[in-house]
Amino acid sequence: MQKIVSKNFSVIFLLNIVLSLNAQTSNSVNLADSFLTNGVIAHRGAWKKENLPQNSIASLKQAINLGVAGSEFDVQLTADEILVVNHDSDYEGMKIEKTNFASLEKVPLKNGETLPTLENYLKTGMTQQKTRLILELKSSTEGKERSLLLAQKVVEKVNQMHAQDWIIYISFNYDILKKILELDTSAKTMYLGGNMSPVELKTDGIWGVDYNQKVFEKEPNWIGEARQNQIATNVWTVNDFEKMDYFLAQGIDYMTTDEPEVLLSKISGKKDQVWKMVWSDEFNYIGLPDSAKWNYDTRGNSYGWGNNEAEWYTVARKENTWVSDGTLKIIARNEPTSDKNYSSGRITTKGKGDWKYCKVEVRAKLPSGNGTWPAIWMLSSDNKYDGWPKSGEIDIMEQVGSNPDTVLSTVHTEKYNHIKKTQRGKRMGLPTATTDFHVYTLEWEENELRSFVDGKLYFTFDNEKNGFEAWPFDQPFHLILNLAIGGGLGGQHGIDNSKFPHTLEIDYVRVFQ
Repeated sequence: MQKIVSKNFSVIFLLNIVLSLNAQTSNSVNLADSFLTNGVIAHRGAWKKENLPQNSIASLKQAINLGVAGSEFDVQLTADEILVVNHDSDYEGMKIEKTNFASLEKVPLKNGETLPTLENYLKTGMTQQKTRLILELKSSTEGKERSLLLAQKVVEKVNQMHAQDWIIYISFNYDILKKILELDTSAKTMYLGGNMSPVELKTDGIWGVDYNQKVFEKEPNWIGEARQNQIATNVWTVNDFEKMDYFLAQGIDYMTTDEPEVLLSKISGKKDQVWKMVWSDEFNYIGLPDSAKWNYDTRGNSYGWGNNEAEWYTVARKENTWVSDGTLKIIARNEPTSDKNYSSGRITTKGKGDWKYCKVEVRAKLPSGNGTWPAIWMLSSDNKYDGWPKSGEIDIMEQVGSNPDTVLSTVHTEKYNHIKKTQRGKRMGLPTATTDFHVYTLEWEENELRSFVDGKLYFTFDNEKNGFEAWPFDQPFHLILNLAIGGGLGGQHGIDNSKFPHTLEIDYVRVFQ
């Protein structure tokens, strides 16, 4: 009888252990699913707005209160092998790797906190289940062995505290990441170095790419390549608001920023409608405009259009259309060309970029001087309603050199056009149009056209819903960039030949739908 009782007790005991393990596994899965997915990573915590110390417990708490997806922080190893949170290798004049923690903790942060240890940082972070902890391991200045020791100590501490679900490991040191995966094969690791493609990282089992914004601007295809290979993407450190919009449109998974409040606001505002980039030219090359994206309009193959302009648009001529130093230059020159006195460039996306309802962004710096007439505009690609103006024209931006501190946005239709003097449009003062780059934007939806400069709305045109004569904007259009000389608008005050050459400089063109 005693043996039977003992046997039953053992079975029950083992069953309880199995149930307990299953419960832990279930909790772990639920915990992993509970973290926020807004993609906002607070760089060294949310410190800037409240003037908190970077990498402090206070900045971590603020990041958690904001509701960001992750809070990034940096870990160093002291001389007595205590893991501390600090970005620089020095702390208040003391080299961390050469100093014992007892000396470091005597000097508080500016808010009175003690220099945080990793253990205390994790304890704070683990009081919630919404914000991940993005743990950067800093390379040792003492050599590879100590860098790998840092990796070992960090993984041991994370595992000891059962903090794995909270942690994403990041580092510039590839050996550190490989060491982490050797110690914990399920660890999420992201590489900061910027010199390896997503496919290369996947081969080594790295979970994600975590690159500076300049890397992704130079290699724009890497975001899509990462997505195809199920590699997570993060970009750092994005504080420029226009860059935030750019990477949001690119579909980046995470964005590290010192401005988490701004980025959260942008994401919240885009919940109902998110513009996704479908076409772009960043002009990160040298040579003629990319022939896969651009055509040339020339007076030779399109004779009959124009507004009594004085230029001849050339084809594939570097003196008039050239890409270098990250920008496209459309250059007008005072030189006899064909039967005209000036040469210039006019490029289009027709047949290579045609869109119905879209958002267009062009960052440009404009020329000045009597006679110049730069334009960023759109025409119908198939002329469904017959020739101009029946099929419509959208002028995103026009400017004339005789009035260089003013830009215009205008639409032309059968009902509203400049021939009848019924065109619809609006002017906006822009004193630095010729000295600085500005972003000229069109948002074109089914019932409205909207024009912006640097995000400021200044012109709208509504769909009257009474036929194509007023609203032909229900068909594909293509984009045109050109610099005209003279003509009905540009030549109203003559042409100043002493100012040539003139340049319309384009930093980027981006189209979203």
